[in-house]
Formats: sequence, C-alpha cells, structure tokens
Amino acid sequence: MDHQNSETASSEPAAIEHRAYARVGLLGNPSDVYYGRTISFSLGNFWASVRLHPSDDLVIQPHPTHDLVVFRSLPHMVNRLDNEGYYGGVRLLMAICKVFFDYCKEKEIHLDSRNFTLSYDTNIPRQTGLSGSSAIVCAALSCLIDFYKVRHLIKVEVRPGIVLGAEKQLGIVAGLQDRVAQVYGGLVYMEFDKEHMDTLGHGIYTPMDVCLLPPLYLIYAENPSDSGKVHSTVRQRWLNGDEFIISSMKEVADIAQEGSKALLEKDYTKLAALMNSNFDLRRRMFGDDALGALNIEMVEVARRVGAASKFTGSGGAVVVFCPDGPSQVKLLEDACLSAGFKFEPIKVIPSLLNEVDLQTLSK
Repeated sequence: MDHQNSETASSEPAAIEHRAYARVGLLGNPSDVYYGRTISFSLGNFWASVRLHPSDDLVIQPHPTHDLVVFRSLPHMVNRLDNEGYYGGVRLLMAICKVFFDYCKEKEIHLDSRNFTLSYDTNIPRQTGLSGSSAIVCAALSCLIDFYKVRHLIKVEVRPGIVLGAEKQLGIVAGLQDRVAQVYGGLVYMEFDKEHMDTLGHGIYTPMDVCLLPPLYLIYAENPSDSGKVHSTVRQRWLNGDEFIISSMKEVADIAQEGSKALLEKDYTKLAALMNSNFDLRRRMFGDDALGALNIEMVEVARRVGAASKFTGSGGAVVVFCPDGPSQVKLLEDACLSAGFKFEPIKVIPSLLNEVDLQTLSK
C-alpha cells in the first residue's frame, strides 16, 4: 500500500494515506552534501506511513509509542529517553505543514481553507542511518499535496528540498540524497553539481532500473550510534578548504559515477570494489572515533567472509553484496548471528512516481 484515497459521495477525501520507505545509500555518500554524486534506492523492508483525514480542527496526533508522555515511573521515563531520545514524530509533522504552507504561499499556490488530522506510524529502526525521520516527513508531504490537490503544481524535483527544509527547521543536518530516494522511489543516480544546485536549488536525478541491482543484504544493530553526529568535523574542514577532504570527497563522488556505469553493464565485480572503496574513503576522512567501533565491526563482519560492505548512511546499518553467492550469504548470516547483528535480504521498492508526477518532471 503506497497510497490510499477513499472518497465520499461529495468527492471530499475521507482519508489519504501514503508510505515513504527507508533509504539505502549504495554509492557516493556522503558527497551529496559536498556537490558530489550518489546512487541510492528505496528499501522495502522498512517504511513510515502517514494518514490524513478531514477534521474540524487541524490536529497532529501523537503516536502512542513514539510520542509517549505517560510513563509507569521515573526509571521507565529515563530508560525510554536513553533509548529513544526526546523527540518523536509530532515535530516532524508540524514542520512539514509549516514549510509546505510557506512554499505554497511563496509560489502563489492556492490552498483551500480546510482542516485535517495527521497521524503517523513507522517501523524504521531508530538511529540506523536508514532515513527514518525524513520518511515521516516525505509521507506527510505526499498526503498534503493530495489533500489540497496540488500534486500537478509542485514539481517532483523540488519536493526533496521541501522535505529537507522541514528537517532544517528542526536543526537536523542532512543532504538531499535521502529525500530524493524517498520521493522518487526505486533506484536513482543523483548529481549535485554546484552550478545546477545554485541555479535551480536541486540536483539532476536519473531513475535507473531496479533490476540492475544484484541481491543485496542489510546488517544493522539493535543499539547503533547516532547517525546525526558523524558529519560534523569533516564538514567544517571541507568549508575551511582542507585539500585532503576536498580531494577525497571528489573521489567518493567519482565512485558513484563509476558505479552507475558498472550497474548498467552488470559488472558486479566492479560494484563490489567500489562499495569497499567508498567505505575506506569515508573511514580515512572521518576517522574511527567518529564512525564508532560498532559501526566499523558491522562492515568488518561482512568483509571477513569476503563480502563487499559499506554504510547505508552515516552509520547504524550496512549494505552488503556477496559476490560468491548463497554459500557466502550463509557464512555472513551465521557471522552476524554470532556478533549479535540483525541480518536480512534487502527488498528494493520500484519507482513511486505516478503519471501526474512524471508530467511535472523537467524535460
């Protein structure tokens, strides 16, 4: 279920529901924040869903688990804050409502004077670098553009920027890559050339056939590190003109370009080498202390059985390719079990764009 829209006899939408899926950065990350290139895809294993229905007042419904405000005891509350943090999804829904309204006002897109209730659910594991927060925001944006019937007026290319704008309101530091993958769905090659970004405010996004991907696997930890802390020192060094960081980030961006060619040619030996190089470059730039021992071990557990591996995002989960096939996959599964990591085959979601969306794309 990607989208449900129930209509009453008066054609007033009774309920609108959208899903946005977790995201795997396959190659090139984190160069999207540095005018680079990336390849990402939608991960069907996990998703966030947002439901919108008309109501007399505008209501943002707290989630019964993720926005808990009633606790059994003080230790219960403290334990929850240690594991889940202070923030649920309510602030994300409020932020996208504000940014959507501001965008439509700026672009002189008329919005009817109607109210609604927004609620959400998610099964995306927290702090795994799978873009759980942006999935909630992305699904909510889809609900809003359908509720106000403005899908044809808001180009697909600009929607990731609207999603990112909502997160920036909340101080979330991120790039466009994740939001592009979640808006478009499927497998997408992205170029974030500075001139294009400065002129249009978005990159050049090229959907690719998901059938080009070999079987891939996901490793993630139950209690991973915070994916939002990893970029900090590298970003400042890049802004300061650090030659090592600038040249290394260009290498990472080039990996995505080479990866696009490798996928089109189904050269999976090359793909494996590029995945490993991508992580090695990240490790040299960020250092082991920033990446965290647990995150590095998830990569290493795959490499010890001869598989290619790298972060899906900034840490917390790893995408793996086993070039030797089922016997290697079994070795990896057993190794993950011994190490206490979660392991599962990756399901790739095809493109989520409908006919109206495709008509808004730049020619």
